[in-house]
Amino acid sequence: MIRLRETSVELQVPFHHVDMLGVAWHGHYLAYAEEARTKLLRSCGLDRGDLIGSKYLLFVIESKCRHAFPLFYADRMRVVAWIKDIKHRISIHYEITNLNHNRRAARAHTILATADLQRNLLLETPDEIQRRLVE
Repeated sequence: MIRLRETSVELQVPFHHVDMLGVAWHGHYLAYAEEARTKLLRSCGLDRGDLIGSKYLLFVIESKCRHAFPLFYADRMRVVAWIKDIKHRISIHYEITNLNHNRRAARAHTILATADLQRNLLLETPDEIQRRLVE
């Protein structure tokens, strides 16, 4: 699998993310992925700044998460995020590992579209963004 750029974060499941059985609610997995995506985009200089926010906007247009093993209260997890494709949309994939049980908890992906400041979706990711994603 092609990985243009990769990063990871380690997190712990907080009490307010779990149900009465101590299992993390499924919707939080995409929030955990977002932590890794934010770190990944920041490492490319694509956090809010000279390009994002002042010239372009990024919108999540698709997200999917496939669960394999639960995360429980206080479990440590590693979320690996990598960029898979950038030409027309920015495709970011994730793998969440439950470190307490040494098992993959989930795989996910998000697809981001670029828009101009008038919120018009662009058909291709602008060259200046693509360059930062592969440097």
